[in-house]
Amino acid sequence: MTKMTKITKHIIQALSYVALVTVTVLAFPRYNTSFRYHVELGKPWGYEKVTAEFDFPIYKTPAQLDMDRRTLLADFAPCFVRDTATNDTLLVASLSDMEYLEQGGYRWIAIMDGHRSTRYPVHRVHTPKQAYQQTGKEIEPTILLDTAQTNFLLSQLEASISPTQGIVQEGQKIIDRGEIVTDEKYQVLTSLERACAENDAITAHQRTLSTTGRAIMVCLYLALFVLYLIVFRPRYLDSLSAVLFFSLLSAIVIVMSCMLLQYTSWTIYLIPFAWVPIITRVFYDSRTALFLHIVTVLIVSLIVPAPVEFFFLQVAAGMVAVSSLSDMTRRSQLAQTAGWILLTYSIAYTAYTFASTGEYTTINPYMYLYFAINAAMIIAAYGLIFLFEKTFHLLSSITLVELTDINSDLLHRLAEEAPGTFQHSMQVSNLASEAAKAIGANALLVRTGALYHDIGKLSDPGCFIENQHAGHNPLLECKPEEAVRIIISHVTEGEALARKHHLPEMIIHFITTHHGTSLVRYFYNNYVNTHPGEEVRRLDFQYPGPKPSTKEAAILMMADAVEARSRSLKEFSEEEIYEMVDTMIDTQIADGQFSETPLSFKDVEDIREVFKLRLMAINHHRISYPTLNKSND
Repeated sequence: MTKMTKITKHIIQALSYVALVTVTVLAFPRYNTSFRYHVELGKPWGYEKVTAEFDFPIYKTPAQLDMDRRTLLADFAPCFVRDTATNDTLLVASLSDMEYLEQGGYRWIAIMDGHRSTRYPVHRVHTPKQAYQQTGKEIEPTILLDTAQTNFLLSQLEASISPTQGIVQEGQKIIDRGEIVTDEKYQVLTSLERACAENDAITAHQRTLSTTGRAIMVCLYLALFVLYLIVFRPRYLDSLSAVLFFSLLSAIVIVMSCMLLQYTSWTIYLIPFAWVPIITRVFYDSRTALFLHIVTVLIVSLIVPAPVEFFFLQVAAGMVAVSSLSDMTRRSQLAQTAGWILLTYSIAYTAYTFASTGEYTTINPYMYLYFAINAAMIIAAYGLIFLFEKTFHLLSSITLVELTDINSDLLHRLAEEAPGTFQHSMQVSNLASEAAKAIGANALLVRTGALYHDIGKLSDPGCFIENQHAGHNPLLECKPEEAVRIIISHVTEGEALARKHHLPEMIIHFITTHHGTSLVRYFYNNYVNTHPGEEVRRLDFQYPGPKPSTKEAAILMMADAVEARSRSLKEFSEEEIYEMVDTMIDTQIADGQFSETPLSFKDVEDIREVFKLRLMAINHHRISYPTLNKSND
C-alpha cells in the first residue's frame, strides 16, 4: 500500500468517526432547557425530585377530551328547517340526511322556526320509503338539514370543551426518584412538558452550548474505544473495513434509540442493543464486541430516563451475549443466545426493581413482554449478519462451515478430477487446524483455506505428482522453464477459479499466499546443477506471492510444505519426521516468508510441535499380519 493510499485510508477512518459523532448529536432528542426528562408510563422515575417552578394547568388526555366531546354531543340536536313547499306534518328526511343522523349517533333533531326551535326524537323522523309504507302515498322530504347552522353550533360546542382540568401550584411536588410513573403522574408530567415548551425560549447561545456538550461527551466515549483499539487491537484500527463496520453498527443502534425516544412513548428496552456484541463477535473477538457494546450503551445512557437501570441491564445482557456466542457455527445458536438474553433481562430487571424500591408491587409486568419482543428482534440479527458480511467482505463462521462441505461443487470436482490433491488438501487442513488451535488462531478459517488452497491444480491435474500414476511425470519431459511455469501457474489459476466461484477474499488470500515468494526448489536446484557457472534468474523459479500476512496463512504455508515433504520420506521414524519438519520451517523462515505475519517465536515452536506429533500419529507403524501356511489350509 502506498503512502498516499495509507493517508487516504486514515482520512476515511477519521471521517467515519466524525460522521458517527455528527449523526449521534443530530439524532439526540431535542429537550427544551426547562424540561430535560423522558417520561415512560409505568416505569420508576429515574431522575431527581421534580417540583413545580411555576403554576401550570393539567392538560386533559386525548381520551378525556374525547369523553367530554361524546358527553356534549349526546344531547346535541342537528338543525333542520321545514320545506315550505309541502303542507304534510309528517317528519320526512332525505336518505342522505338520515345517514348523517345515523353516522353521528344523534338522538334528537331541532326544527328551526324563525328564532324558535322545537326538538323531536330521531325515531319520529322517517325516510320517504318509510313514509310511503305508513301512509300509502309518496311524500317528498318535509324537513331539510341546515348544514351551516349545525356546523356553527358544533364549533361552539367544541370551543366550550376545556382542554385542562385543575392546576398545579408553584412549589408543589410532582414526583420523586424511584416513584412509579402512574397514569395521574404521567398526565401531570406531560402537562409540565407542554407548559415548559410554551413558556421556554431557547437562545442560540444555549442551543450551541447544549450541542457542544453532547458532542464532547460522545467524542469522549468514542475516544475510549479508539484508545482500546490502539492498545489492544491495532490491526483493527489499521483496517478501513473494520473501522467502518464499528461506526455503522454503533450508529444504527444509537439512531434507533434516539428516534424511539424522540417520536414515541415506547420503552427503550424494545431496542435490541445485543445486536452490537452479537454481530461484532461473529466477525471479530469477544473483548472488542463487549467494549463496543459498553461504549454504545454509555452514549445512549445520556438520553434515557433511568440511566443507571438501563446501563446495568444492558451490560449484563451484553456480557451474556458475548459469552453464549463464542463461535457461531449454527443458526440455532442465535436463538439460544436470544433465550439467555431474555432470561438475563428478566432476572436483572426484577433484582434491580427489588433493590431500588423494596416493593414487588412496583414490578411492571409489561417489561417482560418488552424483553420477549427484544429477544425476538435479536433472532432477526441473522439477516443483519448476512448484510454486514457482504457489505464489508467479512467472513462468518456459518459461511466457513458451509464452505467446508466437501459435497460442494468445487470440492467435489477436486475430489473427482484431482484425487491426490484432494487428499493432500484434507491432510493439510487437519494439520493446519490443529496448529491453529495450539496458538489461538482461527482454526475453522485455516481449515477452510487449506481445503481450497490447491484448487488451481484442476487446470492440469496430471502435471502434479500426487495425481500421477505408474511413475509417469510429464513435467520431466518439459524444459525446466516450462515445467516451472506450469507449477507456479496453479496459484494464479487457483485465484481465477476462486473468483469465478465467488469465494470470499479471505479464502483467496490462502490460495495466493500458500507458497509466498518461495522458490520451486526441485527445478531450481536441478537447473543450477545442470548449468554450472551460468547466472540463474531466481525470479524465473519463484512464486509471485504475496507473502502471508496473517497467522492463519502462515500456518497453512508450513502445513502445506511439511505434508508434501512427508510423502517423500523413505522412513517415518521420529528422527526423520522431526528433522524434516524443522528443515522445512527453518527454510521458510530463512527466506523471510513470515516477515509480514504477527507470529511469535513461541507460536512457531508450538506449530512445529503439533506438526511433529500429528505426522507421527498419521504415519505410525503397524504390525504385519501373519498368513496361513499352505499346509494348514
